[in-house]
Amino acid sequence: MQHLDHDRLVFLALGESEADNGESTHLATCALCRAEVASLQQVAGLGTETQGLADLPDPPEHVWQGIEAQVRAAEAGPLLTESRRHRVPEQADTTTAEQTFGAAAESTVTRLDPARRSRRGRGWSGWVATAVTAAAAAAVGVVGTVSVLRPDDPTPTPPPVVVASAPLAAYGATPPTAKGDARVLKDGQLHLHVANLPRVAGYYEVWLINPTTMEMFSVGTLGGGSDALLPLPPNVDLKSYSVVDVSAEQYDNNTRHSGDSLLRGSLTG
Repeated sequence: MQHLDHDRLVFLALGESEADNGESTHLATCALCRAEVASLQQVAGLGTETQGLADLPDPPEHVWQGIEAQVRAAEAGPLLTESRRHRVPEQADTTTAEQTFGAAAESTVTRLDPARRSRRGRGWSGWVATAVTAAAAAAVGVVGTVSVLRPDDPTPTPPPVVVASAPLAAYGATPPTAKGDARVLKDGQLHLHVANLPRVAGYYEVWLINPTTMEMFSVGTLGGGSDALLPLPPNVDLKSYSVVDVSAEQYDNNTRHSGDSLLRGSLTG
């Protein structure tokens, strides 16, 4: 299925233009594009809710550091093809344990030959992606500041409902200090918190893996910060795709897992 362009989804979510008949028909039949539009609208809503706020302290320094990291990543990445879009398990390229990780009995990741190593890039092209990323980070920082300043707010935002979680531990040759946590939220998003990941030449990508068949699909990428909130396909079977994997990838426009896993953990709940 040919999905709508990311930049086009951004403008539709922001209300800058209206969907034509073809786009409306696609959105009516494509759950993935609808989920992306809903996620973008949520970001835009956060920005709108904070417009009336005044006399607030500056956001914490780590917020701006996260924005700068996202901008640098967007500027460094190449123009992306349609194949880098989120795909549901039935649509994603799959790879067996023998192709990606070597024999099942091996405790470390098998490095693939360069001709067979495959990477998957992800991101939004152009200034629209950078602007939305920065707006999201700034909105989250301001909302967090308001929560601290107004602890007696009679209508506080309830914490997200977690339906499954997994501690993420260093995998293979990854330094043992690397770690993280994954939480599946009731609203269909995957929240990741990572720490002490080794530096890589490319970027970090998040996968869900079926441990029985070793089929997998990409959920999204981590930015320069330690947290990420990624939308899950609405029909994902977390009982089958129960392993969360964070891999090191390069900007080579290939779609399969590189075979270089940094963190892994199994979802329970």
